[in-house]
Amino acid sequence: MTFSQTLSCSPARPDLSAPPIGTLSPPVPRAALAEVLDRYRVGELLTAEPVAEGLLNRGYRVTTGTGAYFLKCYVDAATASRPKIVAHHRAMAGLQALGLPVAPPLTCAERAGTVAGYGGRLFALFPWVDGRHRHGTDLSPPQCDALGALLGRLHGALDDVCAPFEQPPGYRTADPVDSADLARDLRRHARDHRPYGDLDALVERRLTERLELLAEHAHRRPAPQTAPPTGWTHGDFHGLNLLYGDGPDGGPVAAVLDWDKLGPQPRAEEAVRAATLLFNDRTTGTLDLVRVRHYSQSYRATGAATAEHLAAAVHRVWWERLNDFWMLQWRYQRADHRADPLYPASAGQLTWWCQEYEQVLDAFAN
Repeated sequence: MTFSQTLSCSPARPDLSAPPIGTLSPPVPRAALAEVLDRYRVGELLTAEPVAEGLLNRGYRVTTGTGAYFLKCYVDAATASRPKIVAHHRAMAGLQALGLPVAPPLTCAERAGTVAGYGGRLFALFPWVDGRHRHGTDLSPPQCDALGALLGRLHGALDDVCAPFEQPPGYRTADPVDSADLARDLRRHARDHRPYGDLDALVERRLTERLELLAEHAHRRPAPQTAPPTGWTHGDFHGLNLLYGDGPDGGPVAAVLDWDKLGPQPRAEEAVRAATLLFNDRTTGTLDLVRVRHYSQSYRATGAATAEHLAAAVHRVWWERLNDFWMLQWRYQRADHRADPLYPASAGQLTWWCQEYEQVLDAFAN
């Protein structure tokens, strides 16, 4: 995989902030799952349970005579090409060989590779990793330190297992005029939505507020050349893609999951986006800046980014969120309500961030 050297739009966001193409396909029939498992020579299918968490692709916890596995069906059009999947699997194997908590897929008989094709779909089989998800606000300060250090180590190791590329000249950022037009259109959709409910009323109020914020901050649009250095990133680093051990204190991260969005982007921006999802109050969106500071200082200590890089990333991610409406586009333009539960905290975080901008910047960059 290579990265375009031309002036690029901001890369696909790793924190569920970019809408996928299409909607989730129907579940895979049990007979099809059994036939796919035959390709991996792991024994007869005994049980298959859908894994519910996540917005894209489909996953199943399957058990056979040889144990438990995670069977992944790639259905998101943005990630479901065989060459891209194979490249991601190769990087995962390389990271595991470097001692990082990554569980690469098993090899199947088909093409002696890791991807099995069946019925026009692509599958991969992974070892099942025992553990649980933990929200960042449940982590102790030393665990926040460890998480920041882990992300920094991953970013450094990706340079060793992925293809080299040239730095792009810059990234365009969202035009606040276009964003204001979209906000007004979505507000009309919310006002006319039937049945009109509490979420629609909240959306109307937040979009009116957003229009005021866009007007107030329009002069702060980041220039294309202000992006921090581009590097290989996980692309979707957040709590649902981190598994911790089952011990009383959770222990260290047992596995970093779901590498579908592996790709180059401004590296420090992944660190900032991840923190906004990991260390937020899940009702109000407010960030726990004490934990953010621990995480950020440990991330910087790995050499993955400087304080200046993180300061630039904070501003660019803040601007991205100010101009971002993907959850409402799903709801009102696609009639897709999977992201509805995420909206109240997301909108609340942006308002709080605008008010506490300097405090947030200080937590990341000082």
